[in-house]
Order: sequence, then C-alpha cells, then structure tokens
Amino acid sequence: MSDIDLLDLPLVLLSNRGPVRFDRDASGRTVNRGAGGLVSALSGLAEHLDDAVWVCGAATTEDAAVAGENDGGSILVQTQPFPHVADGSPAGPSIRVRLVVTDPSAYADFYSVWSNPILWFIQHGLYGRSLAPVLTQAEHDAFENGYAAVNRAYADAVADEVRSRGGKALVLLQDYHFYLVAEHVREQCPDVVLTHFVHIPWPAPDEWRVLPADIRERLLRGLLGSDVVGFHTRRYARNFVLCAGELLGLPINLDELTVQVNNRTVQARYYPISVDPAALDATLASEEVAAHMAMLRYVFLDEDRQLVLRVDRTDPSKNVVRGFLAFGTLLDQHPELVGKVSFLALLQPSRTDVPEYADYIALIGAVVAEINARHTKEGRQPIDLRMVEDFSLAVAAYSICDVLMVNAIADGMNLVAKEVAVVNRRGGVLALSEMAGAHEELGEFAVTLHPFDVQQMADALYTALTMPMDERHRRLAAAAEQVRTHDVRRWLTDQVADLRHLAGFS
Repeated sequence: MSDIDLLDLPLVLLSNRGPVRFDRDASGRTVNRGAGGLVSALSGLAEHLDDAVWVCGAATTEDAAVAGENDGGSILVQTQPFPHVADGSPAGPSIRVRLVVTDPSAYADFYSVWSNPILWFIQHGLYGRSLAPVLTQAEHDAFENGYAAVNRAYADAVADEVRSRGGKALVLLQDYHFYLVAEHVREQCPDVVLTHFVHIPWPAPDEWRVLPADIRERLLRGLLGSDVVGFHTRRYARNFVLCAGELLGLPINLDELTVQVNNRTVQARYYPISVDPAALDATLASEEVAAHMAMLRYVFLDEDRQLVLRVDRTDPSKNVVRGFLAFGTLLDQHPELVGKVSFLALLQPSRTDVPEYADYIALIGAVVAEINARHTKEGRQPIDLRMVEDFSLAVAAYSICDVLMVNAIADGMNLVAKEVAVVNRRGGVLALSEMAGAHEELGEFAVTLHPFDVQQMADALYTALTMPMDERHRRLAAAAEQVRTHDVRRWLTDQVADLRHLAGFS
C-alpha cells in the first residue's frame, strides 16, 4: 500500500455517513456497506491499518441501538466479503466504527437548516440574494443549538478516540458538516495531526458575507484548527486563503497557500478526488450491465441515432433545467437532429424536504414536458427522463453514450465525468461545465460548457455531436489516461504523504 502502509500514528476518521449502516428486517438486524465513492476510498485506507477508527453519525434507529448497546464506544466491523460485527479476530478486512447519537431536534437544525441548505447554497452560489437568504433569530438559534452543538458532540467523540490512543493520532475530517470540529479537537488534543477535506466548492470571500460576521468567523476559525485544509482544486484552496486574510485579517501567503494562526502555519492544499477504475471495469463486465446495454442500444441507438446522457441528483446546483433548455434550443435550431438524437436523463431526487429542491424537481418535469411536446416525432420523445438511482444502469449508459452533459453551476469535482472517461466505448464526448472541479483535469479533452449561457451550451452540444470520430476517440483516450493514472488511491496517498511529513515521519 506504499505510503498508506507507512502510517506511524493511529488514524481517526470523521464523516457524516459511515462505512456501514445497521437496519432491521423480518430476519433481524442487517448490516450493509455504506454507499458512495468517499466511503469506498476511506474504507480502503482504514481496512489496511492496525489502529483506525471511523467516527460517524447514527443514521438509523438501528444504528442508535447498536451505539447504545456498546455504551457509545466503537465496535469492530468486518467489511468483506460481507459486512458484519466481528466476534473475536476478524477473518477479513475490518474497521472500528463509532456511531455518534445526537438529539434529533439538534440534528435537524444541524443538517436541514444549516448544512443543507445554508452552507450548501452559499458554497454553490445558489442564493439570488435579492430575496434569499433571510436570516432571523431562528437561524441564529439553529446554528448554536444545532450546527455548533452537533459539531461539539462529534468533536468530543473524536477527541475521546484520540485520547484512548495516547493523545497522538492522524485525524481526517470530511466535508462541510464539520467546520467547527478541528478547533475543538485541537483544544482537547494538542498533539494531533489534523486535516479537513472539503468536498464541495469553496467560494471567494464576498460570498461568505451573506452570513452574520460572528458565524462566518467561527466557521473559518474552526477550520483553521486543522494543520491542512484540503480541496479538490487550486482555485478553491486559494479562495480559502483569501477568506482567512480578508474576513479574519490573518497573515497569508497566496503563493504558498498558507495562513498564520498564532504560532501555527495552516496549509491549504488541493487533491483532486477520483474514481476506482478497477471497480468500474468490473462493474462494466457484469451481466447486469450487459443486459442494460442491450436494452439501451435497442431504445436509443438504432438506425445511427445518437445519445446525450446526464446522470445527476436533482440539486439546483446541477443546473438540470438550463441543460434541458440548451437541448431544446439545439433541436429548435437544428431540426435535422429531431428524431436522430435522444437525451437520457437518469436523475436521483435530492433533499425533497427542502422547499427549493422540491420546487426545482417540479420545474424539471415542466420543462421536459414542454420540450417533448414541441419535438416529439413519429411517437419518439426526445427526452427520456427517469427518476432512478441504479448504478448498473448508469454504467451501461456511460459506456454507450455519444455525449455526457455536465453543466453544473458549481461542483466540487463531479465524478460522473471521470466514470464516463473510464468506461465509455463509443468515443463519448465530455460536455463539461467550466465550473465543475473536474474541468481543471479534463477540460482540455472536453467541450467546455458555460453553465448560464443556454445558447453557448446548445452550440457546444452540436459541436460534440458532429465531432469527427477519430477526434472523439483521441480525446476520450486522453481523458481515460488522466483518470486511470490519477485514481482515488492517488488521492489518498498524496494526502497521507503530506500528513506523514507534518508528523515528522518523512
């Protein structure tokens, strides 16, 4: 495991979602491996260490029951070949897991009032500002009694795990849910080596002025409790350093991306997250994917037709509505493509309890219906909208699409673009927003989209669909090479190498 094998300190991980999830069915308690690329990447790290613990939230009633049965302490979970609580010495890869139970009301304020939507909306540039946000005493109370209180609870759990390991450990914190944790952990355990990775965009200082001054200062100072604050791109790291200088008045170095906090130097670094190409290759070779591919070819690719694809959540930051408007404009201006090009959209409903998200889903449906009514030809609708979360179906669609559309307003990375680069076998063209983190790596191989300019996106789709096949394959091969040589393992080992250096081991 190279650098991963050479960790000389215990490891404590923190994320909102954990590596496993406990539930209950008719047969009793069930244990399922957590979903998502981040969980897979961090599991791969923790499973290869002798002394690692993953602190995460109790997401289900059964999670809370498991935590109670163990008095809030950690449990050992064997993760392969199937996840289960280990009795004695595990026979396969395993992870210690500590499930943190918090007050439901506090958690609702933490997650549904502050993490989503306020922080998410600020960091993705989703507030129009003329009417939103409106921050009242209720939001101030939700910050103190929700976001701050839950962060303290998680920080106490992390610090407890560090103390149980002698007070020294590498601590890896994940994402926007926990901006206050690092400072609390450092106060209790001054000898930790601590990094916080932010998986979503980090905007320039003026975007943060939406927040009350005392709250934005607490968030920034909380993050500056870390030794390293990690981001996906240099732009995000630079914005963070600018925030420390402009909003807190701290000494900064923009060339070195550092911030001076009292007698400490905090580094802002960038590590582009990626995918696991071997796992994608295995999924592509599965019988389930083959069956989906046959169906998709039959529906969309007979008689030299072409397929545009998008795979997204229905988050407003994904810019789905403007993407469909651009496709509609393409068909308006190039009527010869009507009936020749289909748009398959595999969308997963997201945060439907947040009014802005529910309204956006309704708008998506209305726009699709209008475009389909305008351009249906011989009973064939141009847009096939499916609200579904099916990774095998997505991989099958990745492999045969002519164009992948990613037109996000803002996106920390966007792993869909990297997944398509690995598995596409049709010379698929990436139509990629300049505002997606992936554009820094893959932009030179893509057709760039300007996410607010519907006409430009329509023109870019036309360029992608009419691009000569040899040029399509050349670009796709270059994108695939970039992703395969900069995979999720490299994302981890680069961080570990920096942390080892900070800890004095290299």
